[in-house]
Amino acid sequence: MQVLMSVLQFVSIIAFAATAVAETAEPTMKAIVIHEFGGPEVLKYEDVPRPEPKDDQILVRVVAAGVNPVDGMIRSGMFETKPYRTSLMILGGDIAGVVERVGSKITKFKTGDPVFAYLSLENNGGYAQYALTNAREAAPKPKSLTYTEAAAVPIVALTAWQALIDAAKLSAGQTVLIHGGSGGVGTFAIQIAKARGAKVIATASTANQDLLKQLGADVAIDYTKTKFENVAKNVDVVLDSVGKDTLARSYGVVKKGGFIVTLVARVDQAELDKHGIHGASLSVEPNSNELAEIGNLIDEKKIRVIVSQTFPLSEARKAQEQVATGHTRGKIVLKIAEDPR
Repeated sequence: MQVLMSVLQFVSIIAFAATAVAETAEPTMKAIVIHEFGGPEVLKYEDVPRPEPKDDQILVRVVAAGVNPVDGMIRSGMFETKPYRTSLMILGGDIAGVVERVGSKITKFKTGDPVFAYLSLENNGGYAQYALTNAREAAPKPKSLTYTEAAAVPIVALTAWQALIDAAKLSAGQTVLIHGGSGGVGTFAIQIAKARGAKVIATASTANQDLLKQLGADVAIDYTKTKFENVAKNVDVVLDSVGKDTLARSYGVVKKGGFIVTLVARVDQAELDKHGIHGASLSVEPNSNELAEIGNLIDEKKIRVIVSQTFPLSEARKAQEQVATGHTRGKIVLKIAEDPR
């Protein structure tokens, strides 16, 4: 009997100790991390510490995360300067999910709120089960969207908005030429421009001509068959997401006093001066107010979201390889959890 009691006491002690260790252990989560810069092969699916929100931060349980070309650029080391780090980095700037916890200074959101956000490049962290954001980056998730659709919005929609509205000051009645109209930025740019009352000329490959028209483009140009400068003349604004020869040929189609904004290169000041036009090279910034405005347009059915493929978090490498082809229709999204009911 004494032996049995001793065994039971020992088991009880072990169970108590295990419970105590479990309670004090740092909570973890699944994430896609990189420990060094390189190709898609450096992406690793691992258990990592779950982040804790500071006073001005929001901890989000991520349901879906968008995949963008910039993710691959960061992964490859293109921005191998501070604040980027290689000891352990979680990529991903687009998230949609549910607020798990808020810091003491957060008044705009509470636990349980559905949100979507553009995590600044300095923070990133979207390829994970949990991510940190703040009131400057996050906005209420559009009610009409699934979390997968919402995760496809922030970076590309804000890029289109800041290019057309903030930089080029696009207004009703003007004409805009949008290069790469079937891509992530292009699909939003077409619809934002139409919602603004502008006439839209957009370029894409043969396979995406119908999509351009469905999104509202007034003129669709198949760049594999037609030179855009033979169709687009004296436009008010050009939005370039292609660069190189496409950008070089675009200066000549902008009317005097017009504007050209490029997302992938530096504008040529000599060309701007030569044609009497203005221009800017855009670097997108998180903006919760603009993201909320975009969300309202989505709920008003003025903008629809194109998601071409989804992958589980563990297959982030495949997702990035597809994005790197440069021929993705709309957006690719990582599905990390089931949509909450």
